[in-house]
Amino acid sequence: MKAKSIAIAAGITMLLSFGACKKKEEPVQEAPAPAPAHELMIPKGETRIVVPDSVQGKWEAVKIEITDKTTKKKEVVTIKLGSEYTIPGSDIKIKVGDFLPDFRMDGLSITSASNELKNPAVHVTVYEGDKEIFKSWLYSNFPSIHPFQHEKYSLTLVEAVPVKK
Repeated sequence: MKAKSIAIAAGITMLLSFGACKKKEEPVQEAPAPAPAHELMIPKGETRIVVPDSVQGKWEAVKIEITDKTTKKKEVVTIKLGSEYTIPGSDIKIKVGDFLPDFRMDGLSITSASNELKNPAVHVTVYEGDKEIFKSWLYSNFPSIHPFQHEKYSLTLVEAVPVKK
Protein backbone atom coordinates (compact mmCIF):
# COMPACT_ATOMS: atom_id res chain seq x y z
CA MET A 1 0.00 0.00 0.00
CA LYS A 2 2.85 2.30 0.83
CA ALA A 3 4.29 1.90 -2.69
CA LYS A 4 0.90 2.74 -4.19
CA SER A 5 0.67 5.93 -2.09
CA ILE A 6 4.18 6.93 -3.12
CA ALA A 7 3.29 6.35 -6.80
CA ILE A 8 0.14 8.46 -6.50
CA ALA A 9 2.04 11.22 -4.69
CA ALA A 10 4.75 11.14 -7.36
CA GLY A 11 2.13 11.35 -10.11
CA ILE A 12 0.44 14.34 -8.48
CA THR A 13 3.80 16.03 -7.98
CA MET A 14 4.65 15.50 -11.66
CA LEU A 15 1.32 16.95 -12.80
CA LEU A 16 1.78 19.97 -10.58
CA SER A 17 5.36 20.45 -11.73
CA PHE A 18 4.31 20.38 -15.41
CA GLY A 19 1.82 23.14 -14.71
CA ALA A 20 4.36 25.13 -12.72
CA CYS A 21 7.09 24.75 -15.35
CA LYS A 22 4.87 25.77 -18.18
CA LYS A 23 6.32 28.91 -19.68
CA LYS A 24 4.04 31.86 -19.28
CA GLU A 25 3.03 33.16 -22.68
CA GLU A 26 3.81 36.78 -23.09
CA PRO A 27 1.48 38.94 -25.11
CA VAL A 28 2.58 39.37 -28.72
CA GLN A 29 4.00 42.82 -29.26
CA GLU A 30 3.29 44.42 -32.60
CA ALA A 31 5.82 46.59 -34.34
CA PRO A 32 5.25 50.25 -33.60
CA ALA A 33 3.18 52.04 -36.20
CA PRO A 34 5.12 54.40 -38.47
CA ALA A 35 5.14 57.99 -37.37
CA PRO A 36 2.45 60.14 -38.93
CA ALA A 37 3.68 62.21 -41.87
CA HIS A 38 3.58 65.40 -39.82
CA GLU A 39 6.07 63.86 -37.36
CA LEU A 40 8.62 62.65 -39.93
CA MET A 41 11.88 64.53 -40.10
CA ILE A 42 11.42 66.31 -43.41
CA PRO A 43 13.99 69.00 -44.08
CA LYS A 44 12.50 72.45 -44.13
CA GLY A 45 13.29 74.88 -46.90
CA GLU A 46 13.25 75.10 -50.65
CA THR A 47 14.39 72.11 -52.67
CA ARG A 48 17.13 73.12 -55.05
CA ILE A 49 18.27 71.48 -58.24
CA VAL A 50 22.02 71.40 -58.77
CA VAL A 51 23.17 70.42 -62.26
CA PRO A 52 26.88 69.52 -61.92
CA ASP A 53 29.45 70.92 -64.37
CA SER A 54 30.02 67.37 -65.68
CA VAL A 55 26.34 67.30 -66.81
CA GLN A 56 25.75 70.95 -67.73
CA GLY A 57 25.48 71.44 -71.49
CA LYS A 58 25.87 67.74 -72.31
CA TRP A 59 22.17 67.02 -72.94
CA GLU A 60 20.05 68.73 -75.57
CA ALA A 61 16.57 67.23 -75.27
CA VAL A 62 14.45 64.39 -73.95
CA LYS A 63 12.08 61.99 -75.67
CA ILE A 64 8.74 61.70 -73.90
CA GLU A 65 6.06 59.18 -74.76
CA ILE A 66 2.59 60.70 -74.67
CA THR A 67 -0.22 58.16 -74.41
CA ASP A 68 -3.82 59.09 -75.12
CA LYS A 69 -5.62 56.81 -72.68
CA THR A 70 -8.93 57.05 -74.54
CA THR A 71 -7.61 56.02 -77.98
CA LYS A 72 -4.57 54.04 -76.69
CA LYS A 73 -2.49 56.00 -79.23
CA LYS A 74 1.14 56.53 -78.25
CA GLU A 75 3.49 59.12 -79.68
CA VAL A 76 7.11 59.82 -78.78
CA VAL A 77 8.05 63.48 -79.05
CA THR A 78 11.46 65.12 -78.69
CA ILE A 79 11.38 68.25 -76.54
CA LYS A 80 14.42 70.50 -76.07
CA LEU A 81 15.44 71.17 -72.47
CA GLY A 82 14.06 74.52 -71.34
CA SER A 83 11.28 74.55 -73.92
CA GLU A 84 7.56 73.78 -74.09
CA TYR A 85 5.39 71.39 -76.09
CA THR A 86 1.62 71.47 -76.46
CA ILE A 87 -0.12 68.17 -77.10
CA PRO A 88 -1.94 68.61 -80.44
CA GLY A 89 -5.72 68.93 -80.12
CA SER A 90 -5.52 69.71 -76.40
CA ASP A 91 -4.76 72.53 -74.02
CA ILE A 92 -2.07 70.44 -72.26
CA LYS A 93 1.35 72.09 -72.32
CA ILE A 94 4.53 70.32 -71.13
CA LYS A 95 7.39 72.55 -69.98
CA VAL A 96 10.67 70.63 -69.83
CA GLY A 97 13.21 71.72 -67.23
CA ASP A 98 16.46 70.17 -66.05
CA PHE A 99 17.63 66.70 -67.05
CA LEU A 100 19.73 64.63 -64.64
CA PRO A 101 21.27 61.43 -66.05
CA ASP A 102 22.02 59.94 -62.61
CA PHE A 103 19.30 61.45 -60.38
CA ARG A 104 20.09 61.69 -56.65
CA MET A 105 18.26 63.44 -53.84
CA ASP A 106 19.95 64.27 -50.57
CA GLY A 107 17.88 66.32 -48.16
CA LEU A 108 16.90 69.47 -50.02
CA SER A 109 19.41 69.03 -52.84
CA ILE A 110 18.57 67.26 -56.11
CA THR A 111 21.53 66.55 -58.36
CA SER A 112 23.19 64.00 -60.64
CA ALA A 113 25.88 61.69 -59.25
CA SER A 114 27.47 61.40 -62.70
CA ASN A 115 26.88 62.05 -66.41
CA GLU A 116 26.14 58.35 -67.00
CA LEU A 117 22.56 57.25 -67.73
CA LYS A 118 22.14 55.29 -64.48
CA ASN A 119 18.93 56.90 -63.17
CA PRO A 120 17.70 59.34 -65.84
CA ALA A 121 15.10 61.90 -64.77
CA VAL A 122 13.65 65.08 -66.22
CA HIS A 123 11.84 67.83 -64.36
CA VAL A 124 8.57 68.78 -66.04
CA THR A 125 5.76 71.19 -65.35
CA VAL A 126 2.43 70.46 -67.03
CA TYR A 127 -0.28 73.04 -67.57
CA GLU A 128 -3.89 72.56 -68.57
CA GLY A 129 -4.81 75.93 -70.00
CA ASP A 130 -3.17 78.41 -67.61
CA LYS A 131 -3.43 76.12 -64.59
CA GLU A 132 -0.38 74.18 -63.39
CA ILE A 133 -1.53 70.59 -62.85
CA PHE A 134 1.79 68.77 -62.36
CA LYS A 135 5.31 69.75 -61.32
CA SER A 136 7.66 66.88 -60.64
CA TRP A 137 10.18 64.45 -62.11
CA LEU A 138 9.64 61.77 -64.74
CA TYR A 139 11.98 58.81 -64.21
CA SER A 140 13.03 56.63 -67.12
CA ASN A 141 13.86 53.59 -64.96
CA PHE A 142 10.90 54.03 -62.59
CA PRO A 143 7.96 55.43 -64.56
CA SER A 144 5.45 54.58 -61.83
CA ILE A 145 7.14 56.76 -59.19
CA HIS A 146 5.25 60.05 -58.95
CA PRO A 147 3.68 59.61 -62.39
CA PHE A 148 1.77 62.34 -64.21
CA GLN A 149 -1.91 61.69 -63.34
CA HIS A 150 -4.49 62.85 -65.86
CA GLU A 151 -7.78 61.36 -67.04
CA LYS A 152 -6.76 61.44 -70.71
CA TYR A 153 -2.95 61.52 -70.98
CA SER A 154 0.06 59.79 -69.48
CA LEU A 155 3.69 60.85 -69.89
CA THR A 156 6.77 58.65 -69.77
CA LEU A 157 10.43 59.62 -70.09
CA VAL A 158 11.83 57.41 -72.85
CA GLU A 159 15.38 58.68 -73.26
CA ALA A 160 17.65 61.70 -73.36
CA VAL A 161 19.27 63.23 -76.41
CA PRO A 162 22.92 64.21 -75.95
CA VAL A 163 24.32 67.39 -77.48
CA LYS A 164 25.78 66.67 -80.92
CA LYS A 165 29.51 67.21 -81.07
